Amino acid sequence: MSSRTLIRHGLVITASDEIHADVLVEDGRVAALATPHSQNWTADRVIDATGKYVIPGGVDVHTHMELPFGGTQASDTFATGTRAAAWGGTTTIVDFAVQSVGHTLREGLDAWHAKAEGNCAIDYAFHMIVSDVNDETLKEMDLLIEEGVTSFKQFMAYPGVFYSDDGQILRAMQRSAENGGLIMMHAENGIAIDVLVRQALARGETDPRYHGEVRKALLEAEATHRAIRLAQVAGAPLYVVHVSAAEAVAELARARDEGLNVFGETCPQYLFLSADNLAEPDFEGAKYVCSTPLRPREHQAGLWRALRTNDLQVVSTDHCPFCFTGQKDLGRGDFSKIPNGLPGVENRMDLLHQAVVDGRISRRRWIEIACATPARMFGLYPKKGTIAPGADADIVVYDPHAEQVMSAETHHMNVDYSAYEGKRVTGRVETVLSRGEPVIVQREYTGRAGHGVFTPRSTCQYLN
Repeated sequence: MSSRTLIRHGLVITASDEIHADVLVEDGRVAALATPHSQNWTADRVIDATGKYVIPGGVDVHTHMELPFGGTQASDTFATGTRAAAWGGTTTIVDFAVQSVGHTLREGLDAWHAKAEGNCAIDYAFHMIVSDVNDETLKEMDLLIEEGVTSFKQFMAYPGVFYSDDGQILRAMQRSAENGGLIMMHAENGIAIDVLVRQALARGETDPRYHGEVRKALLEAEATHRAIRLAQVAGAPLYVVHVSAAEAVAELARARDEGLNVFGETCPQYLFLSADNLAEPDFEGAKYVCSTPLRPREHQAGLWRALRTNDLQVVSTDHCPFCFTGQKDLGRGDFSKIPNGLPGVENRMDLLHQAVVDGRISRRRWIEIACATPARMFGLYPKKGTIAPGADADIVVYDPHAEQVMSAETHHMNVDYSAYEGKRVTGRVETVLSRGEPVIVQREYTGRAGHGVFTPRSTCQYLN
């Protein structure tokens, strides 16, 4: 059965254009755009977007659904997490499958396919966390790229869990230089941080605020510099995740000025929250424990500047929620035992729209950093990340004038607190289509688990 949807009278915003246009959707894809009243289109479903924005669905390339961490696991399942993403105007996530030490990449990827398949409300793809670099792992990287898993994450942090040393990192980068994959790096000097953690605890410094104080900005910058130079030696591209410190941004900017294929993302928590949150009394600061950590507020200006100058290209969430009661409180009396992660997959598009309202970024830059560039960076464009003929009809009708107050009482993420509790923002999702199917209609959820499908990716589209 062929189905047609017509979205009328909205302002269509992509990374490159803003145009008053009607959008015709046919069989799950964008069929055509035309100026209003220029076509006598008929459709089974007509959506009136008068006074609204019509934008591509968000592409969040950094989420952790059901991630085991610190003796517990992220509280959002693929079912709850993708539903919450849709409520926030995100229609594609790229989650991280995990290779455990002593196991193969294939075992890790199969485990994550099993978690996600049949449960997702929106489309999804995977990166691969590489925890155990050896000859077999390197061969497997080639095979995964053929299956559309084209990016591989390594950690310079978390010794004993995900950590890779410089030699392992270099070998993986050399392989990616050959096979076209993209290495994603958690850049913090985990060996040095662990020393500082032990010293802080020995001094009786156990509160959540010390999580931020031991994970020094200089150790993020040092690791970022080292990752860049290792990638340069390997002749490989590099994507640095969750950049939080001005000093790390400076390393990325310098490398890009040298002409290196180095890219960086930041996350809303680093743009809107700060070390002040980590210092909240009565263990409330535990809600804000994530790594890289929240920084003193003065780092925010450098992150916003880097987003405007394109030294940072992407804003993703690093969505990894743990409930305050029963999970975060595992670290009472020892900040190093607080599970690392924040909820945010539902908040990203709205927070970045608030940045448009506040004059920090333009409307097109909003779509660029939240939709188009992440899709290009990870081989999903133009299927995802834009509104153009042939693209998947992942479309959000967005009300730029609606006001909302972010709160755990009204969000849809499976977590008992909001990192942005009480924050007033202007702009709200009204209707969401995923491949032409309505997932949210006039603020009513109409989606279903299993609509979302695994989406293979090509390699990074910013490389020659």
